[in-house]
Amino acid sequence: MLPKVISLYRDAYSGLPRGAWILALAEFINRCGFMVLIFLNIYLTGRLNFSLAQAGRVLSANGLGAIAGGYLGGYLTDRIGVRKVQVGSLVLSGLTLIVTGYVKGYGLLLLLLFLYGLTSAALFPANDTAMSRFCRGEMRSKGFALRRLASNLGITFGPVVGGYLILLDYLYIFWIDGLTSLAAAVVLVLYLKAGSLAPQESLSTSQAPSRSPWRDGLFLAFIGLFLAIVTVFSHLFSAFPLYLHTAIGLKESRIGPLWAINTVMIVLFEMALLHVLRKRSDIKLVALGALLIGLGFGLMPLGRSYAYIALTVVVWTMGEILTMPLSATVTANRAGAAAGRYMGMLSMAFSLAIFIAPLTGNWALGTIGGDALWFLLGGAGVACAAGFWLLRRKLAVAPTL
Repeated sequence: MLPKVISLYRDAYSGLPRGAWILALAEFINRCGFMVLIFLNIYLTGRLNFSLAQAGRVLSANGLGAIAGGYLGGYLTDRIGVRKVQVGSLVLSGLTLIVTGYVKGYGLLLLLLFLYGLTSAALFPANDTAMSRFCRGEMRSKGFALRRLASNLGITFGPVVGGYLILLDYLYIFWIDGLTSLAAAVVLVLYLKAGSLAPQESLSTSQAPSRSPWRDGLFLAFIGLFLAIVTVFSHLFSAFPLYLHTAIGLKESRIGPLWAINTVMIVLFEMALLHVLRKRSDIKLVALGALLIGLGFGLMPLGRSYAYIALTVVVWTMGEILTMPLSATVTANRAGAAAGRYMGMLSMAFSLAIFIAPLTGNWALGTIGGDALWFLLGGAGVACAAGFWLLRRKLAVAPTL
């Protein structure tokens, strides 16, 4: 049995090119400092005494900036290249976070969180495009899973360490989060050479691919469903920690380990599971993932113990493992040469979700209550799963130019 398990994991990681590992290393370093957004809602309401509505607007300013950043990142990727966009994104977002740690005013925080969303979100379509160029065919899902593994391995440390750092001073998490972004930029500058990517990297504006995702109706339907399920999922970054803190009474230092369950599961199982499922339909697995996210969220209000909440984390994490990397694979396979703009649409949908979720989540926590919120989100997740299932055959057809 053990030799088979070892062989499975060896096969799951084999065949990936050097460039994919460099992208994953940079993502790992960047995410090792991921802590500000996890605790920002608690910081704004508990330390700066913002109202729930004010805190929701500050968090949504980040999402609004990310909407523009995701689209801008995809646009620039097809024109100036993935390396320049990634390095610029990491440097600017890191510096913005450090400055944000010193600001207490509502108006300035709105502006800085918007700028942080704008600069940080530009990274994702560039990174996705780079990974799709390094990894072709069946290797593509493996490349996206490797990048997510690196991201979640880093996030395993971030919230846990951040939960203890803020007991000393919240300023520390802004510095650590910012410095890890700068360190990731250094890795890309040193090890990701401009000529190491596919020929599309050097296309001029006049040679840019002509296909537009805005004219691809089936892809727009897919993006609409992706936006819906990611909006459900994005409540984890705003309502989830605040719900655990206020409704269940967990301290910040106990919230971090719940995030660690999510990230450890992804690190241990995602690559191997996607390797086992590599012959299965990507869109069907996305539908299953959406269903599990909905079930995990809908089950949350039914128990109050720490162990029970941890169990719900396991359920929605399994959904995340299927939905997130395979949505990127569906998008990359659909895009063809227009990878930057298609990936930009995917990133923009994620960013729009980050904008919507704090507004709806904080409104629900203050009006209908946390339990009702999670039941509604659970139902929405199940509805998204049904929508993805209906698209399973039509989306396989290649779009026309």
